[in-house]
Amino acid sequence: MPFANLLQGLLGACPTRHHFVPGPDIIVAIAYHFFHHLEQPMVRHPLHELARQHITVSRRFFLQLSAVGAAAFNGLPIWAQASEVDAILAEAIAELEYLTKSNEFQIVSRGTPRPDKLSPEKRLEVGLDPKTWQLEVIADPDSDAQVKNPMTKQGGNALDWSGLMRLAEDKAVRFMKVITCTNMGQPLGMGLWEGVPLRDVLWMAQPTGNVRRVFYYGYHNDLRDQRFQSSLPIGRVLEDPPGEHPVILCYKLNNQFLAPENGAPVRVIVPDAYGNKSVKWLQKIVLTNEFKANDTYAEWNNDTESHVKTYARFIHVPEEVQAGQPVPITGLAQVGMSGLSQVQICLQHEQEPASEHDPYFTQAAWRDVQCLPPPEDWGGSLPDGKLPAVPRQIDPQTGKPLVWPLRDTLVHWATLVTDLSPGRYTLRCRTIDAQQVAQPLPRPFPKSGANQIQSVAFTVKG
Repeated sequence: MPFANLLQGLLGACPTRHHFVPGPDIIVAIAYHFFHHLEQPMVRHPLHELARQHITVSRRFFLQLSAVGAAAFNGLPIWAQASEVDAILAEAIAELEYLTKSNEFQIVSRGTPRPDKLSPEKRLEVGLDPKTWQLEVIADPDSDAQVKNPMTKQGGNALDWSGLMRLAEDKAVRFMKVITCTNMGQPLGMGLWEGVPLRDVLWMAQPTGNVRRVFYYGYHNDLRDQRFQSSLPIGRVLEDPPGEHPVILCYKLNNQFLAPENGAPVRVIVPDAYGNKSVKWLQKIVLTNEFKANDTYAEWNNDTESHVKTYARFIHVPEEVQAGQPVPITGLAQVGMSGLSQVQICLQHEQEPASEHDPYFTQAAWRDVQCLPPPEDWGGSLPDGKLPAVPRQIDPQTGKPLVWPLRDTLVHWATLVTDLSPGRYTLRCRTIDAQQVAQPLPRPFPKSGANQIQSVAFTVKG
């Protein structure tokens, strides 16, 4: 894309209707104001560690924006001033975090104590160490599910760590996926997950009939009120929807074996679902003819069958700017089952009346923002930021994503807003999915995944 057109997109202009060629002073001023505002207090919706990673991404993007004309403004005083303001500019150039480090995922696990806080001796005792981990696959004793070869500890044929690693030699798959809680309106982290398809283990138990669901259980101190469990239709386990990844028994995150807080030694990862389906510290699978879900989250009035939704969130919005200054705004979009075609923002001045009959702001003056391209450095503590082979998502010849953005992941976005008059503003963001449906539709109900339109406020001083 030509630089002038790219800048037009960032300024909210449409290149097909306007012809805007920025001079070097304008480009530098935009970069300066962006870096300057990143040092100001952030909006009161920080997305934990993702916010820090995102700022690095955004810095590099706006730096590249200004660097297109670097030769033209090497000697300009404002460029030196911008470098002084942005003390970590050199680091920002070198780093571009996309994947979350394993120890920086937000943790929402339960248990007293939490299983990842157990002593190494206790973890060894209860089977949360590779040396003692075993997975049982059995028929539900309360249904008529037919399983010819139940895999049990008592029978001596439960799947152990060495057996899982043997399967991994031929069956291992990798894919990137965002982890999000059903009822939390922001991601918990982005990871590169590796594991063995769950179906390959289920077939080892030789189910023959009357199986409609797969119940699975993680270790939670063997106390009923602390148990965490989930389930899937057997069809989702045995066959993947078009373009989707398999449900896996996961043992690696970002090409390293799982840490205790991430569900070690083995957890479930369901690529198209919210985090409650991806149970940690996996120990037992039960095949059942029961048609109802047994999910802990279902018992708490949640739609546990909901696929991950597409939505946008702010990361950086200055709380206060001077009139005449460009306003840098950045954020993240979660790319759910319905895909992503565009991220948009809208501004509402405090003197503009709000419609009581437009709860999703469909009549607002939405403008497109710029979704950032794939990173060169994927972060996540990968050596040199380089991905291992991920043939499901990355072209092995070019090292680039097969499509962008990737479904079930995150994408960063950024824009600059200009020419604002003094006053108090409400800023909103939303996504338009691949079917051209605007957030929060087509599934606006919060118990199936929090995807409400986010609103933040900021002030333009005269």
